[in-house]
Amino acid sequence: MIVSAWLRNLKKYSNGWNLLSVIGAFAALLPSLYIVTGLFHSPNENWQHIKDYLLLDYAMQSLWLVLGTGICTVLIGVTLAWLIAAYDFPLRRFFTWAFVLPLAVPPYIAAYTYANMLGYTGSVQIFMRNVLGWNLNQAYFDIMSMKGAIVIFSLFLFPYVYLITKMFLERQSASFIENARLLGKNPLYIFFRVVLPLSQAAIIGGVSLIAFEVLNDFGVTKYFGIQSFTTAIFQTWFGMYDVESAIRLAALLMSFIIGLFIIERVLRKRRRYHASTSRTRPLSRRRLHGMPALIAVILSGLIVSFSFLVPVLQLSVWATWTYKEVMSSQFWGLLFNTLFISLVSIVVLMLFAVIVANVCRYQRSAFTLILSKLISSGYAIPGAVLSIGVLAVFISLDNQLGGLYEKFGWGVNKLVLSMSLLMLIFAYVIRFLAVGFNSVEAGFEKIGNRYTEASRLLGLGLTKTFFKVDLPLIKGAVFTGCILAFMEIVKELPLTLLLRPFNFDTLATKAYQYASDEQIHQASIPSLFIIAVGMISVYFYYWLGERNSE
Repeated sequence: MIVSAWLRNLKKYSNGWNLLSVIGAFAALLPSLYIVTGLFHSPNENWQHIKDYLLLDYAMQSLWLVLGTGICTVLIGVTLAWLIAAYDFPLRRFFTWAFVLPLAVPPYIAAYTYANMLGYTGSVQIFMRNVLGWNLNQAYFDIMSMKGAIVIFSLFLFPYVYLITKMFLERQSASFIENARLLGKNPLYIFFRVVLPLSQAAIIGGVSLIAFEVLNDFGVTKYFGIQSFTTAIFQTWFGMYDVESAIRLAALLMSFIIGLFIIERVLRKRRRYHASTSRTRPLSRRRLHGMPALIAVILSGLIVSFSFLVPVLQLSVWATWTYKEVMSSQFWGLLFNTLFISLVSIVVLMLFAVIVANVCRYQRSAFTLILSKLISSGYAIPGAVLSIGVLAVFISLDNQLGGLYEKFGWGVNKLVLSMSLLMLIFAYVIRFLAVGFNSVEAGFEKIGNRYTEASRLLGLGLTKTFFKVDLPLIKGAVFTGCILAFMEIVKELPLTLLLRPFNFDTLATKAYQYASDEQIHQASIPSLFIIAVGMISVYFYYWLGERNSE
């Protein structure tokens, strides 16, 4: 009986959709397994030196970056979310989407832009000396430090907290806030005693995303000389040529991230922060007049200016100085490389995202729950960590295929897959699969199962039902996943730097190389192209959101 039941279940779940889902989940998990196994290898002399003299500094620097950025982004993001959700003031509709624009500017681009602007020969100090006649202490303008990195991360990552908190306040908090207003509570009391406790889960969710972004960063920390885990992995890999120690560092960073997950779950415990009924209504906004309205506009304008307008305008000015030098055939090759690798990765990524999301929808079980977690795990792994796991996987594959390479006359110990674009595409797919999966999953949840079940009752199989019924209904969600993943891949730096084939550059790597060589002005044009891609992606994301809410 047990054997027959097991065979029936095996037959039930044995189809192409499930098979491809399992393959995708296994591929997403494999690099992490390689990294974890690195902890069990015997350490070498380099690792002993790192552990004795450097490891504590790496951990503390990374911890301070995460804590400092988390606190600042909460202050900025929650304040702006409350302002937009609860009040109406001049230019509110403009600021609603303008607060999302900083996501279009990668922090590493903002870092070298502001560092150059505030330098002695930068535009800010030149204006102060030549126009205002001020000659201030250089210490006031030095942002290439831990504090400066926290400011940069906060200015350009706060939209994660802003977006999630704003959505929660608009949809879930109306009755609580309006009851507090009816009881005569002032705005400060409502903000600190009602809004903050209610928004705790949303805030933690946004801060978690920011923590992953900070731990994933390489450009800001390297340019500012901060010894974080990510820069340590790069230095160990390329400076010491010690992949084993780099793997151990990557494993420790993964343990740190898992610890963040555990802390977040312990903080929330079993508490839930949502309305007890599904019949919710949007929060009614209060109109601001006079001085409060002016303060809201000035505050919003300053945030948008420093987090988007100022760096973009400065890059645009630099671009007019260097476009003749930079806009060559080499640049168009960079643009082609960026678009090609991004589009190919998106096709593969969205294919697996749609397959897994469809399987998770029609099979509600422990299997699909684990499947969804595995598929989404790649986004929580920093690019430097993931790249080491991917490299280990592909080197192992090359070793296994050595006999086949010899038959084709390529040599016995030839690294074929490990030196190809296939490895970089594989890494992109694992890293950003969660972006596409979450978008498609949200699309499936919105359309429900009525049309799918009707199609299945009429005799259509799972695959035909998907193409004839489901896909036309979720095409907006698929498009959203594509544009969000495209934005992430175009500006991704650590993965591309570590895994790109020899002599293969993208806009992101070229901008970083220019900045590293102190050719800041030349870096402006590839940086502006990256920002333009981000702006277009943000626009479509906002447009689709407005369209779906109608």
